[in-house]
Amino acid sequence: MSQRTCLSVILAAGEGTRMKSAMPKVLHPIAGLPMVAHVVRAAEAAGSGDLALVIGHGADEMRKATQKFAPKAESFVQDKQLGTAHAVLAARGAVSKGYDDVLAMFGDTPLIDPEVLTAARRKLAEGAAVVVVGFRTSNPSGYGRLIEKGGKLVAIREEKDCTDEEKKITFCNGGLMAVAGKHALQLLDQVGNNNAKGEYYLTDIVEIAGGQDLDVVAVEAGFENVLGINNRAELAVAEGIWQTRRRREAMLSGVTLIAPETVFFSYDTEIGADTVVEPNVWFGPGVKIATGAKIHAFSHIEGATIASNCDVGPYARLRPGADLKQKAKVGNFCEVKQATIEEGAKVNHLSYIGDARVGAGANIGAGTITCNYDGYSKFFTDIGEGAFIGSNSSLVAPVTVGKGGYVASGSVITESVPDDALAFGRARQRTLPGKGKELRERFASAAAARKKS
Repeated sequence: MSQRTCLSVILAAGEGTRMKSAMPKVLHPIAGLPMVAHVVRAAEAAGSGDLALVIGHGADEMRKATQKFAPKAESFVQDKQLGTAHAVLAARGAVSKGYDDVLAMFGDTPLIDPEVLTAARRKLAEGAAVVVVGFRTSNPSGYGRLIEKGGKLVAIREEKDCTDEEKKITFCNGGLMAVAGKHALQLLDQVGNNNAKGEYYLTDIVEIAGGQDLDVVAVEAGFENVLGINNRAELAVAEGIWQTRRRREAMLSGVTLIAPETVFFSYDTEIGADTVVEPNVWFGPGVKIATGAKIHAFSHIEGATIASNCDVGPYARLRPGADLKQKAKVGNFCEVKQATIEEGAKVNHLSYIGDARVGAGANIGAGTITCNYDGYSKFFTDIGEGAFIGSNSSLVAPVTVGKGGYVASGSVITESVPDDALAFGRARQRTLPGKGKELRERFASAAAARKKS
């Protein structure tokens, strides 16, 4: 297979009106990645060296998005939606380059398994001219049936055209096709539009190829692989299927998910063995977790790196740029953003650490804030190894607390603290005996007077 050239033509021109969205349908995300990008990844995993993306609705937005997940893809615009064969022919400039294999795929089928595409390509390598991906279902109503004779596919029959006997067939059309490159254009050019909708259907090439004594076969895939997304309810179903697959994969690789159905991964989440994830945890894009970490319940993690044996949460939020080194601790109701928490350092509770470094073994007391933003620019806070920051302290950046430095609770620190120094940044306490009672009586008298008036 590696010696055969392959082009994937991904059809993504549809408006997707049932999504009720200004955004092109195929850009709606599954696991944080546009659904069409999942299709691209599957095609590449199946050995497709080149990609042709057929776009229409929201073409400019599609081109911009494509640069992120398929920068080498060639885009072709289908100005009018005249059927699937017409859409593939919009990419004639790519198809005509003479590939061994041409895959026709849909941008709204994000759950396609690369193995299915590989199986279709294998049939082409064995001599088939056209390979159709089909699925079996106990309720085939509404689907086109795959009509086979002698192990060959002879037709794809829409249900309204099926005989009573053909309606009993449970092997149905999944839409995806693989076509031998040497036959692709001549087959597509023979597709007509003599049908009720006046459209050019890709499925017609099955009978056209059969009429030329070319081999046409079907390969079977699970229904999930060809599940198309047309509305937000189906989008949620696809998300659920993707998450179920990923959770199982994680658990089989040595990750403990205490309540798997409550944990949500992103397309690129990396998580090491012996990590324990408690219920209701969300992993956004860009998360890397080494072995032996513990992620407690209700934590929200995105764009963060977590080293081995770290402890996170519960109710922690790690934002992009959070970098936890070995055995670091970020506890309950803490937020960390664009900051490094060095080995063994602790940010235990109710704190915000942003644009900062917390040195190895340092302790951040409850309610500590790094004041990193003045409304215009961000500034850095550096907390040295073994430093102790007392509870309810505000560190006004740019500022440094040296190695072994000690900040008294309730301090506002605006100047750097040298190594091993003790810093107070608060008003001196005064205690006035009896004044509390006097103050209460004065306040009560004033309140009573206001009521009378």
